[in-house]
Amino acid sequence: MNGAPTGPTLPGTPPAADKSTEPAATATDAADQPHRRGIRSFVVRAGRMTVGQARALADLGPRYILPHDPATTDLVAATASQARSSGQNYAQTVLEIGFGMGSATAHIAALKPDTLFIGCEVHEPGVGALLKLVRIHELQNIRILQHDAVEVLRDMVAPGTLHGVHVFFPDPWHKKRHHKRRLIQSPFVRLLAERLAPGGYLHLATDWQPYAEQMLEVLSAEPLLRNTAEGYAPRPAYRPLTKFEQRGLRLGHGVWDLVFERIAI
Repeated sequence: MNGAPTGPTLPGTPPAADKSTEPAATATDAADQPHRRGIRSFVVRAGRMTVGQARALADLGPRYILPHDPATTDLVAATASQARSSGQNYAQTVLEIGFGMGSATAHIAALKPDTLFIGCEVHEPGVGALLKLVRIHELQNIRILQHDAVEVLRDMVAPGTLHGVHVFFPDPWHKKRHHKRRLIQSPFVRLLAERLAPGGYLHLATDWQPYAEQMLEVLSAEPLLRNTAEGYAPRPAYRPLTKFEQRGLRLGHGVWDLVFERIAI
């Protein structure tokens, strides 16, 4: 962590610039510091925003989007403190990595109003789409970081502070030569496990069986985690079926959920 302050701080409105284009760590950095990566698991693709998404981003962004700032060394405490100052109290904090267009995030947040959900997503139309849902459903318990989740976890999330992490349908990087880009790798899983509080959970889902098999292998090898099921888990009731997922199931395609728990040591 960089220069921890005497207490958690949370800067105000984030700058408009998209920080997802910041240079990645070098290969040497990655070797010296296992949580730094020279290879990103995502590609920032240009996308056209709808008028509604752009309006939601402009209107609600200053309130719901948080900046990536390494000076904030305990994001959970800082965000909870800011929420309390607005009269909102949250019993738990869950981080979602790569929320796409935000439909699952909004659905779960509506089901669990006493939980604060912090979503990381670099795709600006997706951020606008989630903010549009925040407005439609009058959700108060969502915050967004438009930044690389690995850097957010490394720089801003203190160990043992998250109650849950959701990673739904990350890019499977189908081609073998691209497998190194997959998000779920041993160093990243260790980082996730360290940020979870004892008893906290890690919930992954994928519709690509080879990736599901890799996920199960990597998570099972992490000594800080234990599987809550024998192999793959039943889909938890809070995770909605997406339209894409429903179509795949009708065609006989599989979906695999994994739910692991942080053990106390």
